[in-house]
Amino acid sequence: MKAQTMKRLRVLLVDDEPDLLDLLELDMARMGLDSERAASVAQARSRLEQAAFDLCLTDMRLPDGIGLDIVRYIVDHAPATPVAVITAFGSAENAVAALKAGAFDYVEKPVTPEKVRSLVRSALKAPEVDVGGGVLRPLVGDSPPMRQVRALIEKVARSQAPVFITGETGTGKEVAARQIHHFSARAASPFIPVNCGAIPENLMESEFFGYRKGAFTGAEAERDGFFQAARGGTLFLDEVADLPLAMQVKLLRAIQEKSVRRVGGINEESVDVRLISASHQDLQAAVSAGRFRHDLFYRLNVIEIRMPALRERREDLPELTAFILERLSDQRTGPLPELRDSALAALARYEFPGNVRELENILERGLALAEGRVIDLADLNLAPLEEAGGGDQQGHAGLQVFLDDLEKQAIQDALAKTGHNKTAAARLLGVTFRSLRYRMERLGME
Repeated sequence: MKAQTMKRLRVLLVDDEPDLLDLLELDMARMGLDSERAASVAQARSRLEQAAFDLCLTDMRLPDGIGLDIVRYIVDHAPATPVAVITAFGSAENAVAALKAGAFDYVEKPVTPEKVRSLVRSALKAPEVDVGGGVLRPLVGDSPPMRQVRALIEKVARSQAPVFITGETGTGKEVAARQIHHFSARAASPFIPVNCGAIPENLMESEFFGYRKGAFTGAEAERDGFFQAARGGTLFLDEVADLPLAMQVKLLRAIQEKSVRRVGGINEESVDVRLISASHQDLQAAVSAGRFRHDLFYRLNVIEIRMPALRERREDLPELTAFILERLSDQRTGPLPELRDSALAALARYEFPGNVRELENILERGLALAEGRVIDLADLNLAPLEEAGGGDQQGHAGLQVFLDDLEKQAIQDALAKTGHNKTAAARLLGVTFRSLRYRMERLGME
């Protein structure tokens, strides 16, 4: 353990300006870090092939290419090495491109020692992503959409890039945000969730940025805002589309400057937070309608994660219901409750406008109404919910029959091609064996 503590970390510095390299090397030395320098993309690749580095800091413009070439090379050949990019002042496009390519973070010119030290400290404490680690609330399901979501979460967790999570109400946007935080370098620091639609407009600035004593009537002591509370951690802005335009301007400045000014304060204070935002609304449509600033949209929507609706991953229903019932039964004694086949079949046909959150409510009601350990269809009380759609349900039923016929034909073709080998047919269809079995049961093919 002592030997590991005494090991000097190594940083690769890439720039074609000798004066800037001299300053960066001096900063590294003052931080107790070893450094090597490269003046081009080719030299940087050569250094990376010869030795391992704990961090790479590269300029965006180089004689034989751009910094993104180095970012992509490191992502492909040394993914454990965080890489940051130096961009021209005000070049938001370059910063966004670097983050999307896999950069850990970026620093704008002029490059000051304070900016460099803050970035280096943040990058070098980034741990390896341990995808086997547990979280309090997992994303349950093995359907292709959920596998894609989990893979994207694991990829963006090491980055500092802002993430925008979109999806219908009840699809698990906050669960995804907490997982990104859990797998990131900021896991030991606070995760602060904020429901932007629940804060009165006249209190927004003080809630987000804090206030000084005496700033307004009732401000009897200095108080931190959400940004200060999330310092070093993650600030999750849920339903960010509900922010009024005046607050959007202030939020944009805080993101750009990485600092905030308390209400009633004079000086700005730096804040180190990672922003994750979410909304069930179409944010691009809100921009087009003039309800959301386009410059803030591009700052927040660097990496987008779309949470699938429950009706798009019906094959996850058996696993989801089992997980939810187990969690709801934590306080009970005796065997776990289970759904009767007819109840599960009814859930498979249901549209779930409220998605996973609605499924939880339905199962909690069924658990309360069930007389024994088996939940019947009547216990779920689905009929009133199904009737609530009126004529739209009939139109959907026709479409559902058509889609079911297409799905059944695809499965039959795959089974015919594989000699009715279900494992091979699942592979041919691009789904898991369990997913294929569930689909066949739902379609009455077993």
